[in-house]
Amino acid sequence: MLKKICSGVCAGVLITIGGAVFLACENRVIGAVLFSVALLCICLKSYSLYTGKIGFIPEKHDKEAFSVLLLGLFGNAIGTVAGGYVIRFALPALGETARTICQGKLEQSFLQTLIRGFFCGILMYLAVSIYRDKQKIVGILFCIPVFILSGFEHSIADIFYFAASGVVSLQAFGFIWTVILGNTLGAMLLPLLQRPEKRADPAA
Repeated sequence: MLKKICSGVCAGVLITIGGAVFLACENRVIGAVLFSVALLCICLKSYSLYTGKIGFIPEKHDKEAFSVLLLGLFGNAIGTVAGGYVIRFALPALGETARTICQGKLEQSFLQTLIRGFFCGILMYLAVSIYRDKQKIVGILFCIPVFILSGFEHSIADIFYFAASGVVSLQAFGFIWTVILGNTLGAMLLPLLQRPEKRADPAA
């Protein structure tokens, strides 16, 4: 159990680094591209990131898979919350940038947030599945900047942004869980749509 949580914490720390460099870049395109270093390192080191694993639950949904997923999510939250507060303390300017971003996020409706999380989930699944299936990082290098520049919501990154911003409220808590739901539904869309095809063609 501790190993699974620690793997999640490691992924959360890397998301913290990715989020910090995004906040530090005045150019959003450069920041979005550099954020990719987080998922790239997570995949290469096989750390447990909720948004990178949830899409594979339709393929493998035994007790062990759910244990890894949920304990990893807990570790992700620990890593990003701790990282967010440390970044806010060490780099106050980034904390203020995060506050501005988070205030804008809280102006979104429930449905807007859910949809933004949904499309991010699709891209996260594609990024990780391309890496796993093809051993290529091209999915990571393109899918991550695309979801950021599109304005889609990534739940683990958002936990970091809210921690770094110092914004703590029931509304923020609800926002995060809405994004988690959106990421979950989006990440499972393509695998679920592919399942009937795989049953019909055992060689697929």
